[in-house]
Amino acid sequence: MLYHRPSSSRGRASFGWLDSKHSFSFGHYYDPEHMGFSALRVINDDQVKPGAGFDTHGHRDMEIISYILEGAIAHKDSMGNAFVVPAGEVQRMSAGTGITHSEYNYSATEPLRFLQIWIQPNQRGIAPGYEQKAIAQTAPLTPLVTPDGRGDSLTLQQDASIYRLVLEPGAAIDLDTRQRPGYLHLIDGRAEIANGDEKLALNAGDALGAYQEKLSVTAAEGKLTALWFDLPAAA
Repeated sequence: MLYHRPSSSRGRASFGWLDSKHSFSFGHYYDPEHMGFSALRVINDDQVKPGAGFDTHGHRDMEIISYILEGAIAHKDSMGNAFVVPAGEVQRMSAGTGITHSEYNYSATEPLRFLQIWIQPNQRGIAPGYEQKAIAQTAPLTPLVTPDGRGDSLTLQQDASIYRLVLEPGAAIDLDTRQRPGYLHLIDGRAEIANGDEKLALNAGDALGAYQEKLSVTAAEGKLTALWFDLPAAA
């Protein structure tokens, strides 16, 4: 089973200070065909103008991950955390029993762009928690967030992992979803996907979900950067 999500078909919200592209139903954007994939519920590609941001608001029972692409986030929350999260770093906030937080573009002159990711936890009512870290690329697939913190990754309250995939031009990797679902979201570059005799080209912003398939991913026309989600079969 393959689930193809072209960038051009994503939902969009524009509020002047925020331009956001929604891979799955979120806020005022609702599409019953795109409600999530396994435990993955949200991937929003958010671009925030200088000095602007999300005022204090609340969450509960959700694992919220931010992957900063450009600029930096100024984060404050009801646990007393007040941090700046710069480009290249990963942030994980477990909302658990309830948390409020605000997120602003740290710069008064430069734009902010980040991927806001929500993953449904496998246990409700946990204590809220927070982590952030810069994680160096040590292999084509480098773990960013995992259930057990392996490879110096952040931790997650779900049997799911997020990897940063980096391939040099022409390099390839096999991604096996025969036992567990996987979801590939391209950040930069172009990918050629082979699934048996089936072939598909993905560009930046495009995504592909797969289950009970074996994919071969090749970086075409330059370096490829993507996020790979290893997800539970039941969520």
